[in-house]
Amino acid sequence: MGRLDNRVAIITGGAGEIGQAAGALFAKEGARVLLADLNEDRLQKSVAAIGGNSVSYCVADVTRADDNAAMVACAEERYGGVDVLLANAGVEGKVKPIPDVDEAEFDHVMNVNVKGVFFGLQATLPAMQKRGGGSIVITSSVAGVEGYGNISPYVTSKHAVIGLMRSAAKEGAAYNVRVNTVNPSPVEGRMISSLNAGMGTLMGVDASELKAASEAGIPMQRYARPAEIAQVMLFLASDDASWVTGSVYMADGGNTT
Repeated sequence: MGRLDNRVAIITGGAGEIGQAAGALFAKEGARVLLADLNEDRLQKSVAAIGGNSVSYCVADVTRADDNAAMVACAEERYGGVDVLLANAGVEGKVKPIPDVDEAEFDHVMNVNVKGVFFGLQATLPAMQKRGGGSIVITSSVAGVEGYGNISPYVTSKHAVIGLMRSAAKEGAAYNVRVNTVNPSPVEGRMISSLNAGMGTLMGVDASELKAASEAGIPMQRYARPAEIAQVMLFLASDDASWVTGSVYMADGGNTT
């Protein structure tokens, strides 16, 4: 039997590397999976890459409350309910020192990374209560527990969702809804490549040099693979974590040890 048999999972940021990896793993473990993202072309490619009849997609903007409600309604219509939310949509923002960040740039990161999670909670908590419980897994970051220069909006947002998770875990416990965060260190893919490029430009250093230095600073000497982060998400989504709520799960190769 799969660890998510007969469960329905919504994964936001479903067109990204972690979202696709989680979608594939959740489907393999028996879930019916709804991938949500703004990029329909990449969503279609993610669904095709995963394959099978247990995964589909919906186009949604997590910064809009009505899109989150529509996302849940879609899962209920197609699959009968919602048991798991992987609130994984996120943006890194631009690499800039604090004095140079304009209001629109700050708002964009906070809207996606914090408001998007909040609206996801608002939409899914009542749906999970109807099902008798569920699991919500929020993607935070090592930047949610440490400070990093020149990406202050991102760091702020990832700290914020940990506080939001803890509040939601308190509220959800009465309804058997568990809420936790996964906090990855850099993961191979678009986001860390963008950050390294931005940092390199700011510092006058080649991005490949920054990547090498960054990996050298991680005890396990490399970036994570998306599938490795998805494995932690699977644990928290499944009954293996039935007594786990309100927790911050580091998946960082020892980076914050």
